[in-house]
Amino acid sequence: MWQQAPENTLESLRHAIQFHDGIEFDLRLTKDGEVIIHHDEDVSIAKERLTSPKPWVENYTLDELESFGFCSFRSLLEDSVVLEQWRDHGKMGCVELKRPHPKADKGGGFFGRHAHKRHVTELIDAADVLLNEFEVPKENSVYYAFHTGMRPSIEASSTSRPWAELLPYIPPFGNRQTKRLRALPQFVTHSFARLVERHRSSGASMIPCAIEYFVPPMNKLPLGKKVGLSEKGAEHLKMAQGGFPVYVWPTRADIEHKLLAAGLTGLTDHADPNFTWLPSGHARWTRPATLPMDAKQSELLNGATEENHLDVLAELKSDVTPWIECDAARRTELMSMWSKRWSWREVARPAFNPALKDASSPPWQTVRLIGHRGSGKTSRPVFP
Repeated sequence: MWQQAPENTLESLRHAIQFHDGIEFDLRLTKDGEVIIHHDEDVSIAKERLTSPKPWVENYTLDELESFGFCSFRSLLEDSVVLEQWRDHGKMGCVELKRPHPKADKGGGFFGRHAHKRHVTELIDAADVLLNEFEVPKENSVYYAFHTGMRPSIEASSTSRPWAELLPYIPPFGNRQTKRLRALPQFVTHSFARLVERHRSSGASMIPCAIEYFVPPMNKLPLGKKVGLSEKGAEHLKMAQGGFPVYVWPTRADIEHKLLAAGLTGLTDHADPNFTWLPSGHARWTRPATLPMDAKQSELLNGATEENHLDVLAELKSDVTPWIECDAARRTELMSMWSKRWSWREVARPAFNPALKDASSPPWQTVRLIGHRGSGKTSRPVFP
């Protein structure tokens, strides 16, 4: 029986990058300027194990955090399985950059906007050094953050990698409820169409988007036309999106099929290999981008029943050609089908998309399924 590893650990990320089209994980800067993979602002271990009265990650060195069990970014990239999948097999790495708690030594205070920008820039540069050292392609990675100065931080850094910003903005302090309450006004005033326009005009490469924009009752709150995954909501979504890449966090098993069918990428907490039949009544395909099906293969998958779906999945896994092995003709066929289905803009022509020739990664607009924090979010503390 498969057992889920703790989130953001090497074991969790290694499994997910093989099982899905890529991985999402969180980076923080340590006290000694190194890069650690960690989500929460507090070190996620039992309180009695903390060695400092200040619980924040940025107040600990890399050696201290690794001794607790957390994985450094370098250790992730040194793993041969992860590196091969990310660098050579076209898998995507969604890198969420985390600001420290304002009271941390590197936190910059509650109103230290310039300090916040410098911190994120320093984190981008530190991560970029490692990604470049291990030759991870630029098209296989994206930086984003809950950071109001994301564009200035990117411009101040030395990176040339894709980026985006997380909206509505959630501050790096408080509990889950207070954080979301503070984000609510921005959620109400930023319709999905406004999010698309903001990211297009800023130069961002994609939109990391909260699932609340697409499912009731929360999708009724933003001003403007409501978007959704069916009927009129789906029509409004397609018009507003215009083929722009949207990564939805975190998706749910019951809407995963609808979400992918609508042309959205899902960040999922479900990486159990035995989870092969979705609650919606569909066979589950966990690599829609890097193990892409043509129209006939998709029809076979969608026609599977709960009784025969394991046989169908086995047949497809033996027949479907991985993206990295597809020749230009096959890539053209797939991208033409996708561009018609989801209203892409001129991406099926070689002049507009080098992925038709040499790139190991499918084009940005391709619908993916990404492992959220590796193989999925786990309980707190991460390490008891």
